[in-house]
Amino acid sequence: MSNTTPPQPDFPPPLPAPPQAPKKSRTNLIIIGSAAAVIAAVVATGIVVVQSNNDDARPATTASSGASDEGVMTAATDEPDPDPAYEQVDADSFTMKLRTTSRHCFGSAGCNVTVEPDLTYVGLQDVDPAAVYEITYEISGDKSGPVIETAELSNQTNLNYTPTLISTVSAGTKISVEITGVTAQGG
Repeated sequence: MSNTTPPQPDFPPPLPAPPQAPKKSRTNLIIIGSAAAVIAAVVATGIVVVQSNNDDARPATTASSGASDEGVMTAATDEPDPDPAYEQVDADSFTMKLRTTSRHCFGSAGCNVTVEPDLTYVGLQDVDPAAVYEITYEISGDKSGPVIETAELSNQTNLNYTPTLISTVSAGTKISVEITGVTAQGG
């Protein structure tokens, strides 16, 4: 027997194909990427909104580098807004009327009348909400002479007073009021 080998082919035999994973659609990747981008945008927007709302509540801190070798950390506080301008109030800053809450007349003996102040602010600017204003007023029409009372205005709208009982000489007596002074406390 002869030892002959068959001739070699001109090209190598084909290699077996490697096993392939099934192809995934790029659509899934695009959907997942888009969803992640939307979620990231919503979270970032929420963080920005929360931070901007909290900026007014706390002072800002900044780092400054000094000429020395040590790093110096300083806290910079926002300059406080200048105090809002509140009007200086006096007796002319208000008008007052009297509201009759009860009246008991006794023929020729006159009447007992209970009145309460009805105060109106006529100034151009707000009054200081932290101040308490004592408003002194004089009621005319009582048969014994003028009655002087004081009311307190606080928080710009709360008027504290005591109703006033006056006695008139007749049912036709005119009762009037005049503000005589205003003093501010606090504020």
